[in-house]
Amino acid sequence: MAASIVALGFLGSRLLGLLRTVAIAHQYGTSPNLDAYFVAFRIPDLVFQLLAGATLGSAFIPTFARVLGLRGEREAWRLASSVLNLLLLATLVVALFGLLLAPVLVPITAPGLGDQTAQHAQLTSLSVDLTRIMLISPVLFCVSGMFMGILNARHHFLAPALAPMFYNAAIIVAALVSDDVRVLAFAVVIGAGLHLVVQVPALRVVGMRWQPVTEWRDKAVREVGRLMGPRVIGLAAFQFNFLIATFFASIAGAGAISAVNYAWLIVMTPLGIFGMAISTAAFPRMAEQAARDGDDLRETLAKSLRLILYLTIPASVGLMILAKPLTAFLLRSGAFNKSSTDLVVSALVFYAVALFAHSGIEILSRGFYALSDTRTPVTFAVLSMVINLVLSLILVWPFGVGGLALSLSLATIAEFTLLARTLDRRLGGLDTERTVRSVVTTVVATVLMAEAIALWLALLALAGLLDLGRKPEAGLALLGGVAGGAVVFFYATRLLGSSEAATVVERLPLPARLRALALAGR
Repeated sequence: MAASIVALGFLGSRLLGLLRTVAIAHQYGTSPNLDAYFVAFRIPDLVFQLLAGATLGSAFIPTFARVLGLRGEREAWRLASSVLNLLLLATLVVALFGLLLAPVLVPITAPGLGDQTAQHAQLTSLSVDLTRIMLISPVLFCVSGMFMGILNARHHFLAPALAPMFYNAAIIVAALVSDDVRVLAFAVVIGAGLHLVVQVPALRVVGMRWQPVTEWRDKAVREVGRLMGPRVIGLAAFQFNFLIATFFASIAGAGAISAVNYAWLIVMTPLGIFGMAISTAAFPRMAEQAARDGDDLRETLAKSLRLILYLTIPASVGLMILAKPLTAFLLRSGAFNKSSTDLVVSALVFYAVALFAHSGIEILSRGFYALSDTRTPVTFAVLSMVINLVLSLILVWPFGVGGLALSLSLATIAEFTLLARTLDRRLGGLDTERTVRSVVTTVVATVLMAEAIALWLALLALAGLLDLGRKPEAGLALLGGVAGGAVVFFYATRLLGSSEAATVVERLPLPARLRALALAGR
């Protein structure tokens, strides 16, 4: 039930995220001003991720669960208050430094912003202004992010799943009513405020009692800090991957920064619905199991990993094959023209290569966090960042934005492999035989799915209905490819005996007859 709530919440959020992307694309295309906006986004996002973001999964939830079980609710709420207050103070200080240093940090982040001297100065100045506006958002997200951690720790998933929808909705409205990127920046701040406010009623339901305390000497608070330290480094490495992409994209040509951001936002939809939703719902239970029974933890982790791979391996391949009709159907209108489409497609195809790895990392890293081990995933994240940097240096020149996306994908696959092998040894196996059998079944069904989609596109081409410059034709190619591919994949896995296929059907809110039909022959 928890996974279904989180999945539906993530689905709603990602759909609104797609609408946000569509609205921005229509209004701005891949314009230089939008490049300035995406550059400005990097520093506020980094501030949030390195502070509040670092505590949500790896540090706060396991510690909160432990204190709740051993010392009771009163001490658990005191821990939550102390961590929240300390994080808020730290975020305010770092945001203030970011505000003052923005004129120095922005040019370092994107040295090639704007292709002419006058334009470069103008866009850099604009990006500095936008950065200062949006630095209010990590302060708000610090509080709302802690709220999400508290609610997830109490197995309350609805409000945290709804909160991102309000954030996306604010930006969508701004993109619809104005062509000024400053309005977008203010909408980010308003959206962050809504993200916070919508969770307050749920906190009352779970009985949170805020206290004006900052007990940094408390053993549990220091435990959060101890667990947080390595995770900060890991998140810094992950965020540095985006800084690498922004840095090189700024010198790869006009619109390149916007293109890699559009492509990543599209990939984030299945990543959020499958990888993040399942992992977020499973983690509180994993944290509790780690303190009681390693066998239960191993079973939960292996089952979640198999389900994530079952959903994301075909999604990876489907995104690669349908990248052009998908981009054309979603984004091509208004200021978003053919050249914008081609730029985004070149990045999307290569980002899609590692969708399964990005999603798998979500659950594997949480396996280490449940064991109170933040150092191992951090080590692999740093190594992945180094691989990405080296590959970006090599691949950006011959392949442009596609090379940047491929660099991150190869680095992510390496990180996923290292995490899986290490955790497998740590837990004495991740039900290896069953997991390998599941992956082989998924890959075989994915090959059949890919052939079905390719056949559909070939038939449309023969009928003269594959003009991707027109939304109806792009929509037809996309709808037929997704629907037909999904049916072929699902029934292929059912025939091959995949238990994950039945699990998906059982968790979906389907009518009884449709569920019975899908499970026929079980």
